[in-house]
Amino acid sequence: MSNRPDTPLLDTVATPLELRELAPENLRQLADELRAEMISAVGTTGGHLGSGLGVVELTVAIHYVFDTPRDRLIWDVGHQAYPHKILTGRRDRIRTLRQPGGLSGFTKRSESEYDPFGAAHSSTSISAAIGFAVANKLADQPGKAIAVIGDGAMSAGMAYEAMNNAEQAGNRLVVILNDNDMSIAPPVGGLSAYLARIVSSREFMGVRDVLKRFAKILPRPLAKSLKKTDEFARGMAMGGTMFEELGFYYVGPIDGHDLEHLVPVLENVRDMAEGPCLIHVVTTKGKGYGPAEASADKYHGVQKFDVITGAQVKAPPGPPAYQNVFGAQLLKEAESDPTICAITAAMPSGTGLDAFAKAYPDRFFDVGIAEQHGVTFAAGLAAQGMRPFAAIYSTFLQRAYDQVVHDVAIQNLPVRFAIDRAGLVGADGCTHAGSFDITYLATLPNMVVMAAADEAELVHMVHTAVRHDSGPIALRYPRGNGTGVALPADAQLLEIGKGRIVRTGKKVAILSLGTRLEEAMKAADALDAKGLSTTVADLRFAKPLDVELIRHLLLTHEVAVTVEEGSIGGLGAHVLTMASDEGLTDAGLKIRTLRLPDVFQDHDKPEAQYKQAGLDADAIIDCVLKALRINSAGVDGAGMAGVGMVGLGKQGEVRA
Repeated sequence: MSNRPDTPLLDTVATPLELRELAPENLRQLADELRAEMISAVGTTGGHLGSGLGVVELTVAIHYVFDTPRDRLIWDVGHQAYPHKILTGRRDRIRTLRQPGGLSGFTKRSESEYDPFGAAHSSTSISAAIGFAVANKLADQPGKAIAVIGDGAMSAGMAYEAMNNAEQAGNRLVVILNDNDMSIAPPVGGLSAYLARIVSSREFMGVRDVLKRFAKILPRPLAKSLKKTDEFARGMAMGGTMFEELGFYYVGPIDGHDLEHLVPVLENVRDMAEGPCLIHVVTTKGKGYGPAEASADKYHGVQKFDVITGAQVKAPPGPPAYQNVFGAQLLKEAESDPTICAITAAMPSGTGLDAFAKAYPDRFFDVGIAEQHGVTFAAGLAAQGMRPFAAIYSTFLQRAYDQVVHDVAIQNLPVRFAIDRAGLVGADGCTHAGSFDITYLATLPNMVVMAAADEAELVHMVHTAVRHDSGPIALRYPRGNGTGVALPADAQLLEIGKGRIVRTGKKVAILSLGTRLEEAMKAADALDAKGLSTTVADLRFAKPLDVELIRHLLLTHEVAVTVEEGSIGGLGAHVLTMASDEGLTDAGLKIRTLRLPDVFQDHDKPEAQYKQAGLDADAIIDCVLKALRINSAGVDGAGMAGVGMVGLGKQGEVRA
């Protein structure tokens, strides 16, 4: 193969098999081409850019040294896996990234044999890698497990729980700490790179083995002193004492962009006979792309952009995003209430709390990727008389469910949960969808669960949550922009457990929870046009239910449909239970529940996802017509007379 610099090497590398055929001196050129390809692709699709740019050389080096896919490579989170996807047979589809029917923005087992473990939530990689390594060990099969975890992910307790159990994996486990932000090491330079190569070399390991064997025949005090001397010397030079205490052989820090240092170190570690190894690699997020390196967030997540200028394609101006409405109202409330505190788990801007953090730094707490700690910390604040708001994405609050139950709900502590990204989330797909929070929260005693129908309602709910001191309360709202309603000058205090009628009819009742209200109103317009007079209620609360309002609607309408942006077990299940408990179903009521389907939906545009889920206006209309046994032409297909036995129908509906 030609070594000319202008040879397009990336065109010759379809998988790591071809990569491993290259001469070491060609890896720099391949890395440069890979970086350019990634920038071009993400400029077309949008997505996570900075993290991937920072690990281009590391990706090349790992696949060059290790025998993937037999050696299992596990990327923590997946934001950094775009270069990996290009090198593992998916280059021809990389411009479908996060697009309908295209590649996932994260690693996905069904997508490639080179993705052994799905990753989107942080800090799971080491635990999974230990599982792969131990499974191979038990089966006496070859193969190592390599976990690549970012320094931010190391703020999660799960990572340390895994490292504390890593020794059982032996030398089959390699953890690569990608340090691209947090300064946990001395500056990287030629000396540290040289030392890293030395301590990972066979010569050094050989000397170390001799010292260990020698220590066994020494009196215990001398042996302990020898061990401490070794640890101290390596700790002073390398900064790895903490990892050594957890059972790892520590190597680093090394420059993650210098292939001449990376490859030999990885080769040494690959051939190491000792136990699990941790390689500390220092990288620059956004490396090699000027606009990303200059950006405050290193272009962590981007819209489509101009590759030459770095200018992102801006969405047309529209209503404010829900998270910003929440953040602005909480900031307003905090001006007159010094007990309000805000807690987030590594998402200050994503939850709209960046302005709060600047205004009240002493009352703002970013706990890192540690949702469990964040919830129990909020519980402690509440128990001491503060008014904490734990602003956590729905999908991430799942990680702290035990703390929600045990530390908050059982003790009836007034923690306020601001649940962002509730419902479907578009390009981030099923791993980030807020599908389950209604179900997992509304089942808990003492919990109040609200869902905002629009940004004005969100303002009222923040105001209400501040003043709810009798127990825990949650308010959920979706990703993206609001509906465009005018924001109220003065927030209202909502009565707990009381909904509202937004449209009055006689035949059909649509009971909406959350931002499907807009689709419910569209459906009501169409049903009215068919001669089916329709009431629309915004229930506001999934718990406690507005029993009086729901009872009235069920008894005064021929069919009632509940609509929610959540999984089975949520609002619809609670309404059905209430109707059953009160004996209302004995009257042959027609109740239907519309909710998210019992599947993990793939990424797509949000409006397409909701259509697929059967939660748009057309689906509501179709549900009503079927319940009334009227076809789409408005003809009564089977008549309305007669009420039969009530039972469970398809999709969990109560069917007369």
